[in-house]
Amino acid sequence: MEPAIFYAILAALFAALTAILAKIGITGVDSDLAVAIRTLVVVIFAWGIVAFRGVWHHIPSLSTKTILFLILSGLATGASWLFYFKAIQMGNVSQVAPIDKLSIALTIILAFIILGESPDAKTLIGGGLVTAGVMVIALWDVFFKNL
Repeated sequence: MEPAIFYAILAALFAALTAILAKIGITGVDSDLAVAIRTLVVVIFAWGIVAFRGVWHHIPSLSTKTILFLILSGLATGASWLFYFKAIQMGNVSQVAPIDKLSIALTIILAFIILGESPDAKTLIGGGLVTAGVMVIALWDVFFKNL
């Protein structure tokens, strides 16, 4: 198995656990406070990994562009987590998580527009199927609630 695929599968597994554990942990807690606590844990964990691997000394060699885009990515992540936690606090995680996966289709589109990547047929078909699945989950009740 290609290492990137292995790590992607692990990321999906831990993302699923994140949703379930967050839904349990967010009960009776302000969602913004919950995100702040989770983020603190992530910060400590990530810097622990950096220290353990001894890669902290690479920081001075980072370019301004790299730092800027990592900061912007961090802000986007923070916004995503804030909205995600609010959504799972208010709704069913089994409905919110799939809608969150619309990020797959949006990422494919943005990768084409911003990065100039050319998606192949399997990526377009897969992204379309994910989007179709999200639409079924999100809109089923709208169309079939009274049946």
